Amino acid sequence: MTFRLYDSATREVRDFVPLEEGKAGLYVCGLTVQSEPHVGHVRSGVNFDVLQRWLRHLGYEVTFIRNVTDIDDKILAKSAEQGRPWYNLAYDMQRQLSAAYAALNVAAPTYEPLATGHVPEMVELIALLIERGHAYAAEDGSSDVYFDVRSWPEYGALTRQGVDDMEPAGDADPRGKRDPRDFALWKGRKDSEPETASWPSPWGRGRPGWHIECSAMAGKYLGTAFDIHGGGVDLRFPHHENELAQSRAAGQHFASYWMHNAWITTAGEKMSKSLGNSLTIPAVLQRFRGIELRYYLVAAHYRSHVEFSFEALEEAASGFRRVEGFLERMPDIEGGSVPAAFAAAMNDDLGTPAAVAVLHDTVREGNRLLGAGDEAGARAKAAEVRAMLAVLGLDPADPAWGAPAGNDDQLTHAVDVLVAGLLEQRAQARAAKDFAAADAIRDRIKAAGVEVTDTPDGPKWSLA
Repeated sequence: MTFRLYDSATREVRDFVPLEEGKAGLYVCGLTVQSEPHVGHVRSGVNFDVLQRWLRHLGYEVTFIRNVTDIDDKILAKSAEQGRPWYNLAYDMQRQLSAAYAALNVAAPTYEPLATGHVPEMVELIALLIERGHAYAAEDGSSDVYFDVRSWPEYGALTRQGVDDMEPAGDADPRGKRDPRDFALWKGRKDSEPETASWPSPWGRGRPGWHIECSAMAGKYLGTAFDIHGGGVDLRFPHHENELAQSRAAGQHFASYWMHNAWITTAGEKMSKSLGNSLTIPAVLQRFRGIELRYYLVAAHYRSHVEFSFEALEEAASGFRRVEGFLERMPDIEGGSVPAAFAAAMNDDLGTPAAVAVLHDTVREGNRLLGAGDEAGARAKAAEVRAMLAVLGLDPADPAWGAPAGNDDQLTHAVDVLVAGLLEQRAQARAAKDFAAADAIRDRIKAAGVEVTDTPDGPKWSLA
């Protein structure tokens, strides 16, 4: 089966054909580390982690670069508000981001470059653009350098916009621009900004613009041509449009495919700090385990907007506990091969909703076989479940998840997964109209000191 993905540039689902056979180069725009990471931030990390896991499952040697933007207007503004050095804020938030990724079992990329560590490469790229006639230094003495959007006929190709239909670029004072849509490649240092937030350049001290950072870092680690460029859908314009234009104008092929994950929303609006509706990862993890939050994010297709609620997260967590309940009954099972239906779903533009449906179908069949006394068949299904969970980064046995916080938490979790497994068997018996078997399972649960109550939302249990 061929892996097919939706290319945001062509707006078509295309066969993945890598530039080099057996290898895949992936670049993902990471976060600007200005504040604590929230659920909306980590979705991109989780989605592209699943992508790299699936590519590796298919046998590709993956080079995965995910950058960190650690110098930016927002970082300077936030650090000034808080009365601390900008680099201290960026470092602190970067550490919190890394902890959030670890809590959700987001595997480390091949390399995670910092923007501040690649200023020389950015200066070289800007100089090349000036030499080719696609960039210019402002004549107002500001030391700013801009990309000349009208010098590049393909500008707007990614998002299919005409230059005249675009809003002005709001990344710098327009006084030095030839066209209000021209965007900043280099920002001259202002007297109000700290000296440490600037570097020497042929145009005067300053710092790079946001867009040039990613082009320079992608080029350094993946070369002038690579396979997949990813990021949040909100980055398509202007960030990715500008990346593509400046890289192509510099003579690079750049990315062959573009992938964008959708937003996490609350009350229909993008989850963001500016809206005041964000939920930080530590706060969410006080109520749910990291593996449950990851399952919630993975179960939705990466291109689907997700309306976040704790009720939806609780429902997802309950579903995942049923999977754990089955595995608890099947200890010491190694991962096997993924079912063909799972592979077909993943090969169809990372179709995780259909893949998760296959996962649950396999768990149900495993529970049925176990209930019928076919332990060998159940163990085979458990091996498939483990293989699917490994691809999704959800295997409870993965050491990356660590142990529960304490003995009480561990006991509660163990009871939860065991009861969930029995309730799954009871539900199957009732669906088959085998009410005697269903009642027998309920009696077994009650004998263990657990009371089950049937509600419109499904069975609930509590200690009797």
